[in-house]
Amino acid sequence: MIYLDNSATTKQYDQVTDLMIKYMREDFGNPSSLYQLGVDSEKAIKTSRKQMLAAMGRNDGSPVFTSGGTEADNMAVFGAARSLRRAGNRIVTSRVEHPAVLECCKRLEAEGFEVIYVGVDDKCRLDEKQLENAINDKTILVTLMHVNNETGTIMPVARAKEIMKAKNAPGILHSDCVQSFGKLKLPAEADLISVSGHKIHGPKGVGALFIKKGVNIPAFIVGGGQETGRRSGTENVAAIAGLGLAAEMSTHSRKSDMAAMKEIRQSLIDGLTANLKDIVINSPEQCGENPGEGCAAVLNVTFRGTRGEVLLHTLEQDGIYVSTGSACSSNKKGQSHVLEAMGLGFKDIEGALRFSLGRFNTIEETEQTVAKVTEAVNRFRKLGSFR
Repeated sequence: MIYLDNSATTKQYDQVTDLMIKYMREDFGNPSSLYQLGVDSEKAIKTSRKQMLAAMGRNDGSPVFTSGGTEADNMAVFGAARSLRRAGNRIVTSRVEHPAVLECCKRLEAEGFEVIYVGVDDKCRLDEKQLENAINDKTILVTLMHVNNETGTIMPVARAKEIMKAKNAPGILHSDCVQSFGKLKLPAEADLISVSGHKIHGPKGVGALFIKKGVNIPAFIVGGGQETGRRSGTENVAAIAGLGLAAEMSTHSRKSDMAAMKEIRQSLIDGLTANLKDIVINSPEQCGENPGEGCAAVLNVTFRGTRGEVLLHTLEQDGIYVSTGSACSSNKKGQSHVLEAMGLGFKDIEGALRFSLGRFNTIEETEQTVAKVTEAVNRFRKLGSFR
């Protein structure tokens, strides 16, 4: 099996699974209980919180544990908007955000907030002039993802904070870092940061929202007052412990993992462009850590004259797993809003595949992947599968 859909989810570390089993079988106490079994569970949460802060490179706030990246995004967007409503009415975001942010913005628009959606170019690079024009002294929230989940393009999060300061915006800067956590250095300028466990070889169903000291957002779930009152409910101790360990492990190997992914990504580009005509690299070809560059973990390619979904299932038969876009919205009909915002036409969107890399991929897998993709594309072009 060659698994190239790590932006959808990752294979969990064995060490994470073993640790989670320990907290499910042995140290299963409620962390709010006063006896030792509960105290041990509480210690696991505290350990994970420290591991998360170290992995995020932050010491000026604390993570609130959530059920995943979607809840963290919802908590950030709704919390920031409602806490600062008296200071202004404008929210600024991009047209290529994850649905977990865009759907929140749509709801806030229905509640009377003004939302400005900043555009991108054909490589998903944010229009910084539009961003500058959008932010004013009534802007209460700017929410920009750090790495786009479909193209891997790195967004100018730090630049957004600079503009907010220059325009005297009273707002909060939130960054969805689900795709960059464990891969890139996270933006130090962000007041709120969303991350998810299953993108870093941790468990599904757990994530976190980092909240900078001095940033006040209302409780997202009320009840017993867990997570400093911001997110009530008995904590998922096993998943939280697993998230902390996965964050620690991913951070320790981050530089070597990214160097390997960069090599694999370039090998894919070289192999596909050498073997196939009429393809379009939708991601920035230059990868790195700077805004406008591509994160080495993601490569989006259009194979003209084909349908991406047909290619996906053909590759699946050969044990190669890729994606046509975001798995988080795959149950929704309609074309990719990201590629559409980049100006791609219907046929180019339909012919797009996303290859997303993880630490378990190898350069040796590239040759087989290129060969099988080339075979599938040529076959369907010959058959005229795209009518």
